[in-house]
Amino acid sequence: MTISVSSPAEAEFASLDRATRRRLLVGVLGRTLGSLTVLVLAYFLLPYDRVDGGGAVLVLGLGLLAVVALLVWQVRQIVGSAYPVVRAVEAVATSVPVYLLLFSIVYYFMSRSSPDSFNETLSRMDALYFGVTVFSTVGFGDIAARNDVTRAVVTVQMVLNLLLIAGGLRFVLAAVKRGQERRATPTPPA
Repeated sequence: MTISVSSPAEAEFASLDRATRRRLLVGVLGRTLGSLTVLVLAYFLLPYDRVDGGGAVLVLGLGLLAVVALLVWQVRQIVGSAYPVVRAVEAVATSVPVYLLLFSIVYYFMSRSSPDSFNETLSRMDALYFGVTVFSTVGFGDIAARNDVTRAVVTVQMVLNLLLIAGGLRFVLAAVKRGQERRATPTPPA
């Protein structure tokens, strides 16, 4: 599937005056950085230290439903956007951190509720670091899952990583293409 970035919408974007293009891009960057700032601050500052192992599984399930809902909403926004490629970049830059923070929270909960879950008790930074290393497939080995439940959750993340990267990217690209086609097709007068 190839995506032409020279669609009418992108040609229209390129034809905008420099100040308008800058305003649009600053808006995207501002919304993305604002979202990331709020998410990271919430991750590090909210008092969620008293969740047991069952709570971690509940958080994971509800969180995954929220991530799917976010992705569906993002795809709809891309299709309806005047600039689908720009909107797709914003969608990915927002959705991936939400996904990573979800697993980081779960790993933190698991470490707190069952100290034998990992080879060391995880701080919030440790949990974020571990979630990102699993996502990136780096796997340094300095933090390791030590029991079956924790290994199962890490395995779920690895499988979902593959699905998110392959399937999620495919949906985003299809949404961009559909948004470009929508913009290129004139609507008949009513």
